[in-house]
Amino acid sequence: MTATLTRTVSNSGTIAKRNLIKIKRVPEVMIFVLMSPIMFVLLFAYVFGGAIDPGGSVNYREFLIGGIFAQTVIFGSVYTGAGLAEDMQKGIIDRFRSLPMSRSAVLIGRTLSDIVYNVVSIVVMALTGLLVGWRIRCSFMDALAGFALLLLFAYAFSWVMAYVGLIVPSVDVINNASFMVIMPLTFVSNAFVPLESFPSFLQGFVEWNPVSAVTQAVRELFGNTDPSMPVADAWSMQNPIAYSLIWVVIILAVFVPLSVHRYQSKRK
Repeated sequence: MTATLTRTVSNSGTIAKRNLIKIKRVPEVMIFVLMSPIMFVLLFAYVFGGAIDPGGSVNYREFLIGGIFAQTVIFGSVYTGAGLAEDMQKGIIDRFRSLPMSRSAVLIGRTLSDIVYNVVSIVVMALTGLLVGWRIRCSFMDALAGFALLLLFAYAFSWVMAYVGLIVPSVDVINNASFMVIMPLTFVSNAFVPLESFPSFLQGFVEWNPVSAVTQAVRELFGNTDPSMPVADAWSMQNPIAYSLIWVVIILAVFVPLSVHRYQSKRK
């Protein structure tokens, strides 16, 4: 048992290192990772910001950043699936399967290395947010908890994309498929506009959308909410941190074994 765990950790570290080395060889990937959050922050802050009123004493730019954080880390998970799909196309996964290594190491290494992309994205986005007027109005530990929650949710969601990357035939397919799932999740949420602005038949979905919970949680942890403004009665909005963590557990419990099984079944 100990030997198996040690081998899995070692193999996963090797795969993660291999994926990070690709950043040096293909810097264009990192450039697009960095440009996307900058573009969204500037677009919503300066183009749509004047037309949207989040209510209360919080200005739209502070309201916005929590949603941009949530959207960016979810979009970042697409690189996990795209990376696996590309390796499948090029036959690299077949080479890994032929080696005497842990069957989960390729997936664990892939998801762990992509945390680096998310960390860099969050840093760049935070700096951009500070430039447009966003501020953290809470304690250092609360802010740290907010960033940790974002990375934890991003890591969980990367396993969803890992599974998709193992079942689709090409990178183009995963880009199109992920777009159809991620866009509704992020835009039909409280990431960019207040929940109250949605029509009544959509508000229930918005309240229980995990993206809404993560967004609300980081806003509270960063101090970007107005305590005098009422919060939706739904339990998910009253307890966004707990609800976000529940989703993290559910996603990992479902998609980690599914992904490992899919990877293993391909060997037969």
